[in-house]
Amino acid sequence: MRTPHRETLIFAEHNHCHMPALLPFYHPGRFEAGCDEAGRGCLAGPVFAAAVILPADFFDPLLDDSKQLSEKQRDQLRGLIERVALCWAVAQASPEEIDCINILQASYLAMHRALDGLAQRPEFILIDGNRFRAYAAVPHLCVVKGDGKYAAIAAASILAKTHRDAEMYRLAVQFPQYDWDANKGYPTLAHREAIRRHGLTPQHRRSFRQLPQGEQMRLF
Repeated sequence: MRTPHRETLIFAEHNHCHMPALLPFYHPGRFEAGCDEAGRGCLAGPVFAAAVILPADFFDPLLDDSKQLSEKQRDQLRGLIERVALCWAVAQASPEEIDCINILQASYLAMHRALDGLAQRPEFILIDGNRFRAYAAVPHLCVVKGDGKYAAIAAASILAKTHRDAEMYRLAVQFPQYDWDANKGYPTLAHREAIRRHGLTPQHRRSFRQLPQGEQMRLF
């Protein structure tokens, strides 16, 4: 996590760009963080979360829900967000923690760790989704599909996704047979077939259904 200096951003001429689709804040004038996670539906790897506080005047026409962007666009925005955010942090919960407390609670844990990593405590938190475990005494709002509605949540979704993808690229070198550089740990046919052939690694979530019911029992 870094707390970078503010930058002045100059964008396209007004007659060549659209009005921003994302809302800049929920409470004007408050120190507001967006928070999102990545990797909840994966069979392997940690779940990541990010928390981001953007300048009030931040706008980039490319900013959107990370799932709507290409990898190149996400990487481009990651660099921008990490430079201009007032503060940001990324955290994770391990496969062991996921198996111990379940994926929902592990997602909350990663989000809380990301919020802990911010250089300044937010006055309000915008959460992507419909549920959250309250963080300290900070008020929050859950927003379904919030990564396509609020700029700070979209920024958090991009950081969580890009940092998690980088970790899965690293793990793919250690476990090349599972094709994690392509599937990022998600349950693709190729990933499931590799599990059939090679079994589970320490990075696989044993509390998840890795294979159909009849085959799952043979993994343990």
